[in-house]
Amino acid sequence: MQAQQILETVAKDFEQVNHLIVEQLSSDVPLVEKIAHYIVESGGKRMRPLLVLLTSNALGYQGSDNIKLATIIEFLHTATLLHDDVVDTSDLRRGKATANAKWGNAPSVLVGDFLYSRAFQMMVQISSMPIMNILSDATNVIAEGEVFQLMNCKNPDVTEDNYMEVIKNKTAMLFQAASHSGAVIAEGTPEQQSALRDYGLHLGLAFQLIDDVLDYTGSAEDMGKNVGDDLAEGKPTLPLIYAMKHGTDEQAQLIRNAIRKGGLEDLSLIKTAVQTTGALDYTISRAQEASEKAKSCLSIIHDSIYKDALFALANLAVERNH
Repeated sequence: MQAQQILETVAKDFEQVNHLIVEQLSSDVPLVEKIAHYIVESGGKRMRPLLVLLTSNALGYQGSDNIKLATIIEFLHTATLLHDDVVDTSDLRRGKATANAKWGNAPSVLVGDFLYSRAFQMMVQISSMPIMNILSDATNVIAEGEVFQLMNCKNPDVTEDNYMEVIKNKTAMLFQAASHSGAVIAEGTPEQQSALRDYGLHLGLAFQLIDDVLDYTGSAEDMGKNVGDDLAEGKPTLPLIYAMKHGTDEQAQLIRNAIRKGGLEDLSLIKTAVQTTGALDYTISRAQEASEKAKSCLSIIHDSIYKDALFALANLAVERNH
């Protein structure tokens, strides 16, 4: 099952999600609407709302609150993107200028706040305390993950364990919240809810680890962002951490210096280092391990096209090139 086939399993639900997104972006402040529409409509994979729809349908959900829940998850994700791009001073995302590059930092941060608050307004409408707990906790953990990553920036002494904790909190947490809340809204058994929560966590880790690889092997055209962005920001991702540990002293020092100062002056040499030390292969193997764990979590749910799509999504996480 390819990406388009996965999306087709919940195509009608996604139409409703897209309609609700537009409806909920309405604001009396024109700039809020303009920036929010710009970022939401800029061609993202909509992976997290997809998880809500697939998990709820996989457990036989018959209502319509999963549409609202998927929209909430997308708004939370979009808010984090707006804030991330300001913190990282990014100027390109999904092949387009970032909101902060187009309108400035202050409007981007404030519209991110608008999306957070709109998401919480919609959470109240669902009237589910368990879902409120999942999403409010996830939002808090993600914020902590952002700060943790900021603390690690330009620090070449970050360990692999530290880094895995960062991506668990910063990236995988919203995947986990999406699949977990989708299972909760469908009133799955406690065992099913737990398994689908873990599925989202492992899937999110797999996606982020492959993103780390693509930062050195992808193209700006395919990825919609600049190659080497993480290095430019001084982020010690797993390929760099592994290469410093297993490369020559010269390679380790080169990478340490690049992380400390940020920038792309030594990108070509560092790309060679992560290739020759096996750092990219190692990172891919960690992603594959996470993907396999995700797939094993699905054994608890009944066979269906939605279960097949969740399985295929875990494969797609490690097979993609952008």
